[in-house]
Amino acid sequence: MQEFTAVLNQPKGKMLLFAWPGSLNLAKLNPIPHKYRPSRRLRNLQKIKSNTGPHLDSVTRLQTSFNALESLKTLRERKWQVYDLQYVLLFGYIIFSLCILPPGSLIKTGALVSMAVLLLMPITQQFFLPSLPIWTYLLYFFSSRFIAPEYRPHIWVKVLPALENVLYGANLSNILSAHVHPILDILAWLPYGIGHFAAPAICSAVLFLFAAPGTTPVFARAFGYMCMLGVTIQLIFPCTPPWYEKAHGLEPAHYGMEGSPAGLARIDELFGADMYTTSFTTAPVPFGAFPSLHAGNAVVEALFMQYCFPRFRTFFILYVGWIWWATMYLNHHYAIDLVGGALIAAVAYYISRVRWLPRPQVDKSTRWEYEYVEFGDRTKTGDEENGYGYGNTNAYGLGLLERRGIDGDSDEWTLGSSSSFESMSRGETVSGSSASSPGILSPTTPDDEFRHHSIIGLMPQGDVWNGERVALESELSEVVVVR
Repeated sequence: MQEFTAVLNQPKGKMLLFAWPGSLNLAKLNPIPHKYRPSRRLRNLQKIKSNTGPHLDSVTRLQTSFNALESLKTLRERKWQVYDLQYVLLFGYIIFSLCILPPGSLIKTGALVSMAVLLLMPITQQFFLPSLPIWTYLLYFFSSRFIAPEYRPHIWVKVLPALENVLYGANLSNILSAHVHPILDILAWLPYGIGHFAAPAICSAVLFLFAAPGTTPVFARAFGYMCMLGVTIQLIFPCTPPWYEKAHGLEPAHYGMEGSPAGLARIDELFGADMYTTSFTTAPVPFGAFPSLHAGNAVVEALFMQYCFPRFRTFFILYVGWIWWATMYLNHHYAIDLVGGALIAAVAYYISRVRWLPRPQVDKSTRWEYEYVEFGDRTKTGDEENGYGYGNTNAYGLGLLERRGIDGDSDEWTLGSSSSFESMSRGETVSGSSASSPGILSPTTPDDEFRHHSIIGLMPQGDVWNGERVALESELSEVVVVR
């Protein structure tokens, strides 16, 4: 009993495991990994934050200023990054689209002035700047009809049917559209003729309200750049869709031929209205079968939505399958077109997820509940492990984001940024007791929440270790074996 009392009365910071003669220091033989130790800089920052407290509105607040001079000041002080070349690319697409449009200098000048005003006023910039790739895509798509035929490439008629037979052994679009029925027409029309046009706005609104702050700008950029790439491929590699094969066989196609609403013409007949016949007949890119942007849009929307709302993953998968069936049933795309659209959508999503997409937190229901934001799937970088701090959010939108003061400088021109989240200075960490541990990202699904917290319980959380306050002045407690 006396020996047991002596064991308990050992100096603080030492753990007595066995009563062996003498003692053996195992701290150096089995140290806690350096990346799990709180750096002195981190402890100092945590002490400062515990005294000052976080400002609780910076992550979710929106800009309300109409003063364009504020944006001009930010641009003058901005340190430009390599990712800012995206704006050079967008500006090139806009200028190209305006140049090929019919003469109308006054209209074009008005469009450029309006765009500049929307980009400079903070209240509109926070929405218009992240969605600029979408507006550029729309301008690029509708103006592409004015590209002169002599500058256009050859139209491929036999490539897609041949690939369809090689890859799948049959023309799936012809098989699915062989038997039509008014009920099937309506079931195909709902996702293809309505959902395709409404889903981007619906997804943006849902992500803005219920996902992590900053998710909608990343979604808008991924969606816009994916569509721009899709239209560019369609213009460089024009291919005829299934309706052309039914109407003209494998005869050569030429520019100037009208498009076709295909199966959507039955919808116009059913409702007695011209909803699709005229618009598809005069489509800007009638031979843009590959890749399918109907499929690409559905896939990128489903990927973003299932990432933010994993409990509804089955519904999003069913929606993608629904619209894929509709595109082939209505004779607008081959199956190979759907695969091509899905591939570029997946690339856009996964690049966004790894680099810029804010991580959802399973215990948050709306954007206004977030106290901090984490970006991407990366853990600590080498610089962060070497004492430069955790949660570095540089110009690429990586790391952790804390709620800063209202006077903090936001950087609306950074890729992945919006007014709902601001750039942190290098080395700052998240604040608040709910912040995740350094190097450990928040769980994104209920399944990995337990694993997250089980790991967190073994790591230093501010001034807490396993729920008990301990002094973090020493880097490592010694483990002593006594004989």
